[in-house]
Amino acid sequence: MASIVETSIKRPLLIIVIFTVLTLGGLVCYNMLNLNLLPKFELPTITVSTIYPGAGASEVEASVTKKIEDALSTLENLKKVSSVSQEGASIITIQLNEGVNADLSVQDAQRKINAIKSDLPKEILEPSINKISMDEQPIMRIAVSSSLPPTEFYKLVEDRIQPRLAKLSGVGSVDMVGGNEREIKVNIDAKKLEAYNLSILQVLQAIQTTNMEIPVGNVENSNAVYSVRLAAKYSSLEDLRNTVIIVSPQGGEVKIADVAEVEDGIAEQKLINRMDGRDAIGLSIQKQSDANAVKVADLTKVELAAIEKEYAGSNVKFEIATDDSIFTKASANAVVLDLILAILIVSIVCFIFLHNFRSAMIVMIAVPLSIIPAFIALYVMGYSLNMMSLMALSLVVGILVDDSIVVIENMFHHMEQGKSSRKAAIDGCKQIMFTVMAITLVIVVVFLPLAITGGLIGNILKEFAIPIIAATLSSLLVSFTVTPMLMSRFGKLSDDTRSTLLGRFSRMVEKTFDSLKNGYARLLSIGLRHKVTVLIITFALLIASFTLFSSGLIGFAFTPNTDQGEFIVNIDMNPQITVYQNNQIAMQAEQILMSKPEVVRVYTNVGSSGARFGNSSKNNATSISVKMVDKDKRNINVYDFSQQVK
Repeated sequence: MASIVETSIKRPLLIIVIFTVLTLGGLVCYNMLNLNLLPKFELPTITVSTIYPGAGASEVEASVTKKIEDALSTLENLKKVSSVSQEGASIITIQLNEGVNADLSVQDAQRKINAIKSDLPKEILEPSINKISMDEQPIMRIAVSSSLPPTEFYKLVEDRIQPRLAKLSGVGSVDMVGGNEREIKVNIDAKKLEAYNLSILQVLQAIQTTNMEIPVGNVENSNAVYSVRLAAKYSSLEDLRNTVIIVSPQGGEVKIADVAEVEDGIAEQKLINRMDGRDAIGLSIQKQSDANAVKVADLTKVELAAIEKEYAGSNVKFEIATDDSIFTKASANAVVLDLILAILIVSIVCFIFLHNFRSAMIVMIAVPLSIIPAFIALYVMGYSLNMMSLMALSLVVGILVDDSIVVIENMFHHMEQGKSSRKAAIDGCKQIMFTVMAITLVIVVVFLPLAITGGLIGNILKEFAIPIIAATLSSLLVSFTVTPMLMSRFGKLSDDTRSTLLGRFSRMVEKTFDSLKNGYARLLSIGLRHKVTVLIITFALLIASFTLFSSGLIGFAFTPNTDQGEFIVNIDMNPQITVYQNNQIAMQAEQILMSKPEVVRVYTNVGSSGARFGNSSKNNATSISVKMVDKDKRNINVYDFSQQVK
């Protein structure tokens, strides 16, 4: 290690090149890192959702839920299985052991369900298997409105707007919520059906076999090959009415119009979406797992503006109900500002206590050179810039300066003995080299277990520990290379005579520090004379500290509370309630919320559970997202306000 110090002093160009490469590499990696609110993590939980149209809760339980539960009970690393069976739907939640690869468990669950498909009712929709992760949470929720007729508007959003947003770079999926979907209704007359000795199944089969497109082969010539399809899709209501159900032996035809009334209508709404009390269609934007949430949100906003302009004649308007990127950017900017302020304050403190402007500048150079290479480690590990990683870099500033300050102070000590700056840099660094290494490695050892811990907590804390370890090791390299190189060329003892401003300032600082030392000496002497009293007070404070936790005065939380000015009201009512009744109660809740001066936006999903990791459809559930005014315009925090409206 001693040779590193001498090499850095004798060959400064080599050190400059090395740290130029590290700095440029760190800056490039910084620009390539994704910006997200929290680290990417997955809960060891998967869900299996199955829709069984028209079935009661008991039938769903017996014919769907129980069979799927039995099939999944043999999953590896299974911890707990719970289920909910309700009218028309089965939801099974599977908790896995910590550290299990959820993707492999999803594949295993899919294989087991495929093996029992023949035992499940034919009327069910394909079971949906999902893992719970942060990527399942929409980063944006958008309300879309228009002056078009409801069914035309629904078709426009479904066929034009939704696919257009789904094609944006980084967008994983775009889900529609609410709206009035067109539905062709065939109202069968039971008496007429009985008169013709027909069943509903025969009517259904006639419609299914007639309303389809069939490939019939290829037509080939010398220039090309053309696919030929028989297009038999219905193009009008008359086509449906004239569909033949059966042909009698005498040649007579029984058509749909003979036994049923066909009408163009609107499908029954299971999900209702509103923005500030106005009907709208909701769009939930989910990003891809490796995408930058902020960039995806920015691209989406640009595309929304373009769509509004394109469909201005239809008065298509977009209102952003929730946007996680706003808080993500604000949080990241705040942490970066704290990081810059920390570097400046540390440099000022170094200047005050070292009485040397040059040494303060060296420390100011050393801190960024230690932090920037840490971005390379973040990029290589596949991490992102988020609250945890940025907070780690902000907190580590105080640790990073330790090595350089100790090295610089010892170099000054050798310079005061009459050595040249070059000789003092070499001797001073060699003398405390192993001490500095020990200090640095202790810090690394403290955070290393967090970096290798498994499970949910480990996945989150890794992105806190890795930046600290990388920056700390980088600071050790800086203190043995850059610091002695700069000190050997620019290190100089300050002129502390009273005739200079710096000298007078240094004397004032030393005088203040001497008074603090004298006060501490007197306090220490009192403590040594009353050892028993000091021990009693110390143990009393220790016990009182633990009591704060056991008494509940200091609580526990997975993440700290942050006032984003947004909260969600989830309303669950009697399972037998209809969507219409649910909607009436939801409108009352909306009016209460919109009457509050602190509220600026109310976004409602009727028929949705509003789960944090994606919505699930429930007739008796309502989710209301509430946006409050900025913190400086209200005198109540979001937590107290949410309790008030509750």
